[in-house]
Amino acid sequence: MSTQTEQSKRRDRTHYLYIAVIVAVLAGVALGFAAPGVAVELKPLGTGFVNLIKMMISPVIFCTIVLGIGSVRKAAKVGAVGGLALGYFMVMSTVALAIGLVVGNVLHPGSGLELTEEVKSVGAAQADGASESTVDFLLGIIPTTLVSAFTEGQVLQTLLVALLVGFALQAMGATGEPILRGIGHLQRLVFRVLAMIMWAAPVGAFGAIAAVVGETGVDALTSLAVIMVGFYVTCALFVFVVLGGLLKIVTGLNVFALLKYLGREFLLILSTSSSESALPRLIAKMEHLGVGKPVVGITVPTGYSFNLDGTAIYLTMAALFVAEAMGDPLSLGEQVSLLVFMIIASKGAAGVTGAGLATLAGGLQSHRPDLVDGVGLIVGIDRFMSEARALTNFAGNAVATVLIGTWTKELDKERMNEVLAGRIPFDEQSLVDDGHGAPETTSEPTPEGSAAKKPVGV
Repeated sequence: MSTQTEQSKRRDRTHYLYIAVIVAVLAGVALGFAAPGVAVELKPLGTGFVNLIKMMISPVIFCTIVLGIGSVRKAAKVGAVGGLALGYFMVMSTVALAIGLVVGNVLHPGSGLELTEEVKSVGAAQADGASESTVDFLLGIIPTTLVSAFTEGQVLQTLLVALLVGFALQAMGATGEPILRGIGHLQRLVFRVLAMIMWAAPVGAFGAIAAVVGETGVDALTSLAVIMVGFYVTCALFVFVVLGGLLKIVTGLNVFALLKYLGREFLLILSTSSSESALPRLIAKMEHLGVGKPVVGITVPTGYSFNLDGTAIYLTMAALFVAEAMGDPLSLGEQVSLLVFMIIASKGAAGVTGAGLATLAGGLQSHRPDLVDGVGLIVGIDRFMSEARALTNFAGNAVATVLIGTWTKELDKERMNEVLAGRIPFDEQSLVDDGHGAPETTSEPTPEGSAAKKPVGV
């Protein structure tokens, strides 16, 4: 009884935290309009909070993938999950890009806008920072040293190191069990630190939103309202119709129930404009939902680099917007060619603010260099569009994890229904719920010496 009371107190405390985030966002908007000069100076508060979260991403990904792969006895099973995930990501990215093209052609955004010299220089600057070739991208996945992936905060590099370590521990068999248990303890420590960092969320949200409103003002929003509204509507249709329909057909689950379960993560993304800020919490919540550790460990981190549905929609709509604004619309052939390029270019554009803008400039530079100057037109509202990008990317990865868990029979549907009904609450304090969602485990306590049957990390 006392345990239940203690848990309810913990939940109440975190409940107040997210109410504080909402209040902070509203206060930030108000300050941005009332005193834009002061508001802009608060930008480091938002940057600092996002950096604190990003500091934890590499260790979270490493622990999650190593535990996910190391706890599975057959490498073929991991390969099946990874192959299915990558195949799904390619298909959904293509669908998202195609939807962006269709809506862009219907709306014809960008017509009537004037291009100034200042805007041209901003577009050129974005293109300069986006000139990475495919070879450079692939070589960039390999870290300088085994530990540099953690110190440099590169998601794909961390992913590679974690895969190698996970498969190595898997090959070691029983000899690797003590290491896996140690990494399990490390994971709990990492999530505990993350839970502590989350208490700074209201301060970060206040600084981030105040700075954006102070910098942008009302003028940029009104002049570019068509593409903003069109983009938000397109993202909503993609999440609720495309992803929601697929989720209902495959699992019978209502997408609104899943999105409600992830409500606090969406609020965090909305206030920071970065889907990466919620990556560690998505991993914890998907395991709590009943998805197997191998599926969560592979699908979520990989999806953050290869399943960016919101970014894909943004890339095609923004490209059409820039072409219209420059008075030189893209032909159908150019649109298809750009779509194929963006399917590849959008991979690895991790969910960080501004990554989509650099990818857009790089795509236009490779296909229509004469349009690159027009990228500056969209800079004013890019931050507001990045909200929808990040939310859509996050929703896409959450749905992908549940779908792949279903297809690989690594989803405990009874537990999922209990969790979504609120009967098995998520532990906001530790973010780790040991013993759930893990394959080949027993719920009963095991005697000393049979640790291999226990969930990794217990």
